[in-house]
Amino acid sequence: MLNQMLSFTEEETALLSDAQFFRKKAQIMAKVRGLLDATHIAVTDEMRQADLITPPDFNPRACQFVKGEHLESFPYQYLDCPKHFHGGSTFTFRTLFWWGHHLACALMLEGTGIKQYKRHIVDRFHQVAGQELELSIAPTLWEWKRGEGYTLPITHNRKAQIAAVLAERRFLKIVRFVPMTDPRLQAGQLPDLSRETFRAILPIVSA
Repeated sequence: MLNQMLSFTEEETALLSDAQFFRKKAQIMAKVRGLLDATHIAVTDEMRQADLITPPDFNPRACQFVKGEHLESFPYQYLDCPKHFHGGSTFTFRTLFWWGHHLACALMLEGTGIKQYKRHIVDRFHQVAGQELELSIAPTLWEWKRGEGYTLPITHNRKAQIAAVLAERRFLKIVRFVPMTDPRLQAGQLPDLSRETFRAILPIVSA
């Protein structure tokens, strides 16, 4: 019985034997890293021009590049720029490339300033709405799925609903999802997509 459970199917054997598949994966991951490097430059430039409301010990130069194989069993690569996780406060903008799923550009906020950020979403709602942004309603910052039960699209007709949800949340995550089949992503425009998202969320975190 154990041998049957651990034996390989014909499809699995074909994948194990396909050296080209692994070469292609390595090539794609190298391309994604290059695009994230360019995204770092683009978002850093946007930050220089913005008047951000940030935690007291915020360092605008702090960032990180991460890659792994097991985000719900799928490979991933991401850039945090800026990156701030300190003393119970979060002020981070993540550009996540999640194989088999989507590109996600997300502003994550928690702790210091959260009341002001929530107030800005409501007071400046129509500056933020209608730009393909979604509010995470998941119980954690680390959920990256979208759709019913996970996110609410921030559209002009949802102000009251969004305001009611915000009132109950101790952290915020505003996300833009881009399908892997999007022509802009295929054309290598990941840095532009991330920069556009950062600009779209600026009313939430600007003075």
